[in-house]
Amino acid sequence: MSNTFSAIINPEELVKLQESSEIILIDARAGINAEENYQKEHLKGARYVDLNKDLATVETNPANGGRHPLPSFEKFSEVLSKLGIQPSAHVIIYDDKNGSNAGARFWWMLRSIGHEKVQVVNGGLQAAIKAGFTVSSEIETFEPAEKYPVSEWKLALADIEAVEKARNNNENIVIDVRDKNRFDGLTEPLDLIAGHIPGAVNVPFSENLDENGFYHSAETLHQKYSRILGDVKPENTIVHCGSGVTACHTLLAMDYAGIPIPKLYIGSWSEWSRNDRPMATIKNN
Repeated sequence: MSNTFSAIINPEELVKLQESSEIILIDARAGINAEENYQKEHLKGARYVDLNKDLATVETNPANGGRHPLPSFEKFSEVLSKLGIQPSAHVIIYDDKNGSNAGARFWWMLRSIGHEKVQVVNGGLQAAIKAGFTVSSEIETFEPAEKYPVSEWKLALADIEAVEKARNNNENIVIDVRDKNRFDGLTEPLDLIAGHIPGAVNVPFSENLDENGFYHSAETLHQKYSRILGDVKPENTIVHCGSGVTACHTLLAMDYAGIPIPKLYIGSWSEWSRNDRPMATIKNN
């Protein structure tokens, strides 16, 4: 699904828009005390979206869809209406981890229902503040929107069976965007078992960023991912992480680079590792 609207907006561009009534600014930081930190200080006018409550339907057993499965269409429609987002809205998203928290996840979800005017702030919260965007601790008030029509995910998804078929097929590639130590099975801070899906290649999402925490140029990212994919078509590419959140950082990077958005495996390692599937570490790969 193509889009001429850039996935990335630089903080200097955002500052020029801060008085505009045409944008809806979303704070998508996640983790411990995320909402509390938002309330203490956020970009003025930003509306808060919660990863666990709004962008996922968290199940008691991650073996069924992972730690952050997608919400129902009805639930996501309600979230968008609550945030005041209509199909024509220009949505700009930031988090405090350069898009690797819920920023890119929300971007992917909006793009996947056909919303075109959505961008993620390059460098995130701190970069926007440094560029001069006004911060606030006030409670933001805004009107909810009419029901947003949500009926399907238009961007491609892969389930656990599709990953099983793809992982040893030369016409496919499975990309794991977690950091190398997690991929190698040396550490696992979130899931029960350390390791990776046999046959997957490790391309940490952090490599999408330069030393200052900004996305590499579109040209640099295009060269990088074209080299990684080789002759494999984007539609035969599956990207995953721990729970389907940071994988979206790489999907965003590829879209920014002008590469068609590959398939997302939402369940990711959190689902795979709980379903008696083959698992590997650097020692037994």
